[in-house]
Amino acid sequence: MLSHLAAALGVLALLTVAPGPDTAIVTRRALAAGPGDALRTVGGIATGLLLWGALTVAGLAAVLTASPPAYLALKLCGAGYLVLLGGQTLWQTRTRHALGDTSPPGAAGNPWRTGLVANALNPKIAVFYTGLLPTLAPPRFPAAWAMTLLVLLHVVLSVAWLGACVLLLDRAGPVLNGPRTRRALGRITGAVLIGFGLAVATSAV
Repeated sequence: MLSHLAAALGVLALLTVAPGPDTAIVTRRALAAGPGDALRTVGGIATGLLLWGALTVAGLAAVLTASPPAYLALKLCGAGYLVLLGGQTLWQTRTRHALGDTSPPGAAGNPWRTGLVANALNPKIAVFYTGLLPTLAPPRFPAAWAMTLLVLLHVVLSVAWLGACVLLLDRAGPVLNGPRTRRALGRITGAVLIGFGLAVATSAV
């Protein structure tokens, strides 16, 4: 069983570190409002994962993925939210540059809620939890306990990875604090979020 868990942990780790909306959202928050807000965003993301985990264990996530209209509606809402975050970032960068403001830009909205909403509106997590996680479940484990364990492992890995990203961005603060650098990173982050949103909206799954 330990070897099976180690293999599952490796797969979850690879999926966690793959670039995705969560990393972009946390980066956006870290650049705009500092490590404290970014870590609270990570907390919101973890809460969203736990929410999907609870729905999966209860069997409700499978119902969602089996209903094309509900899945499409959630997918479009999630895509729209990512595009909104990206557009806000680009607009803030543009307006502050036009006004000649070189101070740290700050970020609107509750950081924890931002992370939670972004994950709660991401149907790909439901597909991941209902499609892939069962194949990683340790044998001879009750299904509900196995899924709970794997969800918790995924949450821990996500918090560790995103927390490390926040720490790295904080350590790189002296390099990133220049107005031109910060403006360029803001534009890149905004464009990436919009790109992820469009990718979610047009994806077949």
